[in-house]
Amino acid sequence: MNSKTLKKDWNSRLFEYANMALLIIFTILIIVPLWNVIVSSFSSSRALSEGGFIFWSPEFSLENYRAVFRDDMIWQSFFISVAKTVIGVITHVLFCAMVAYGLSKNNIRGRKFYVGMGVVTMFFSGGMIPTYLLIKDLGMLNSFWVYIIPALLSFYDVIILMNFFRNVPLALEESAKIDGAGHWKIFLKIFIPLSMPAMATIALFNGVGQWNDFMTTKIYVTNEYLYPLQMKLYEIIVQAQTQSMQNVGGSVVIETATKGVQLATIVITTLPIVIMYPLLQRYFISGMMVGAVKE
Repeated sequence: MNSKTLKKDWNSRLFEYANMALLIIFTILIIVPLWNVIVSSFSSSRALSEGGFIFWSPEFSLENYRAVFRDDMIWQSFFISVAKTVIGVITHVLFCAMVAYGLSKNNIRGRKFYVGMGVVTMFFSGGMIPTYLLIKDLGMLNSFWVYIIPALLSFYDVIILMNFFRNVPLALEESAKIDGAGHWKIFLKIFIPLSMPAMATIALFNGVGQWNDFMTTKIYVTNEYLYPLQMKLYEIIVQAQTQSMQNVGGSVVIETATKGVQLATIVITTLPIVIMYPLLQRYFISGMMVGAVKE
C-alpha cells in the first residue's frame, strides 16, 4: 500500500470521525431540551419554582396534565384535530396525485399553460383579505370544510408526484391499455401502488402542517365546537396567564403552574407527530431521493 492510499484512508476515517462527532453533538442538542420539556411537564409547581433539574424531576406530578384535560371541550377539539388531519391528508394526496397524473402526460392539451399557472401560485398569492372574502363568499366561515377544501392542492407536491410518475415505465401503461384498462384503472391500480414512497412523503408533510395549523382557526372559525386541539390549548394557556396576572401578590406558584401547563401542551401537541414519524421514515427517505432525481 503506497503513501497516497494511506493518506486517503486516513482522510476518510478523519472525515467519518468528525462527521460522527458532529452528529452526536447535534443529537444531544436536540434530545436534552426535549427531554427536559417532558420531565418538566411531569413536575409539580414547587419543583418547577425551585428549578435546577435537567434529566429528572425531584417531585413527579400529573397536575399540569390534569389542568389541561379538565376542560370539557378538550376531547371535542382532539376529535376535530384528528378528523381534519386524516381527511385533509387523504384528500390532499389523492387530489395532488390526480392533477400530477394528468400533467405528467406530454400529450395533454394546454399542459404548459397549466404548469405555468401552478408555478405562479408557488410565488404569488391573493393575500389575506381577498382570501378571507373568497372563503366567506363560498360559505366556509365556521365550517369544518374550511380546513379541507383550501388545502386540497399544493403545486409543490404536484411537481414531486409529477416527477415520480414520469419514472414509471411507459411499457406498464401501454400493456394495461392493451388489456383494456382506462386512465382511472391505470391510475388506481398501477401509479398509486408504485408511488407509495412519494405519497407517504407528501402525506407526512401535509399531516404535520394540518396537525399544527393554528391560523386557519384564528381567521375563519369562531365556533368553539370546531376548534382543533391547538386552538383549545392556546385558550387554556391564555386563561392560565390571565389567572397569573390577577394573582400578582402570590404569583410564584401560579407562574410555575402556568409554565407547567404550557409545557404539558407542548408535549400533547408534539407527541402524535413524534409517534407517526418513525412509521413513515423509510417512505420519507426514499420518496425524497426519488423526487430529487430529474432526467
